[in-house]
Amino acid sequence: MKVDISGLSKFFENRVRLGIMSILVVNDSYDFNSLKEALGVTDGNLASHIKALQENGLIKSRKQFIGKKPNTSYHVTEAGKQKFMAHLKALEEIIKSQ
Repeated sequence: MKVDISGLSKFFENRVRLGIMSILVVNDSYDFNSLKEALGVTDGNLASHIKALQENGLIKSRKQFIGKKPNTSYHVTEAGKQKFMAHLKALEEIIKSQ
């Protein structure tokens, strides 16, 4: 049986990007350290995936200070949410077709 994978997005093939988007879609925002802890990845690994998602307009960042400490939080854009939901729908269709 042939499986149609054309609806899947290459942006979410990586488990870290899939994890970032999964967290951000269900939360208003999430800060860098919380994402790092939740996903169990290094600073550099997380930063590179966040950069790719930002460059493609899927997430945005907000920099602020909490007390005297800098804090960067992230939220999903409307375009990012739509693209991620389309990816999930394509996964569901693949599963249902089996």
